[in-house]
Amino acid sequence: MGARDGPTLISSVQRAMRLLEAVSAHENGAPAKQLARETDLPLATAYHLLRTLVHDGYVRKLDDGGFVLGDKLQSLRATGRAQALLNRVRPTLNALRDELATAAYLTFYEDGEIRVAEIVDGPGTPRVDLWVGFEDAGHATALGKTVLREMDEESRRDYLARHHLADLTPRTITSLPELLRRLEAPPLAPAVTDMEEYALGTVCVAVPVYSGDTLGSLGVSLPAHRLSRLPEIRERLLPTASRVTRGLSLTI
Repeated sequence: MGARDGPTLISSVQRAMRLLEAVSAHENGAPAKQLARETDLPLATAYHLLRTLVHDGYVRKLDDGGFVLGDKLQSLRATGRAQALLNRVRPTLNALRDELATAAYLTFYEDGEIRVAEIVDGPGTPRVDLWVGFEDAGHATALGKTVLREMDEESRRDYLARHHLADLTPRTITSLPELLRRLEAPPLAPAVTDMEEYALGTVCVAVPVYSGDTLGSLGVSLPAHRLSRLPEIRERLLPTASRVTRGLSLTI
């Protein structure tokens, strides 16, 4: 009993975390001897752990022998911030799903690609089968076309030059002039629709959102036989998109 009932702790992991904390306290770097002293670790142990952390990208060794945090840790920090932002708006997405009885989707345009950031669905509101990645289907989805519509002309031209308008269903728009024409004046503007262009039997409607300066889209998918609900859903999506944008734009 007693100590044996407590959690199993891995001491090497604890030591590595202590070293990372010590490294983070020195913006200009600190040598291994100083880090070992600050963490009460034997110098040999500190060297071994630092070598491993450097190898995996969590720590970087400077030319003068000091150690600073590595790029991978900075990437984890950015990912954590993105997750915190999504946590803020996830209740709003859940409420949208429950209110409209549809799966809800959130995308962003990042690093030249339209990427899905979050999907909120459930047993009675299944997501569409993402059989083709959104990076290759921006022209065929309401979410992707919303982003394309909101882009400036130069960014849109660049995106379309890098992406083939693949024929995903008999309804997919594969003519660039026709796609641009429809983007200019969608019937439910500022909402954009996908009329079985990505998956037969499924229609979607989406509206723009922003996370700071990052453009994105919020949308829902539903069976094609519920097509008549699109105008009603548009009216629910617009205020929800405003709430999502406000939530995503708050500074952490």
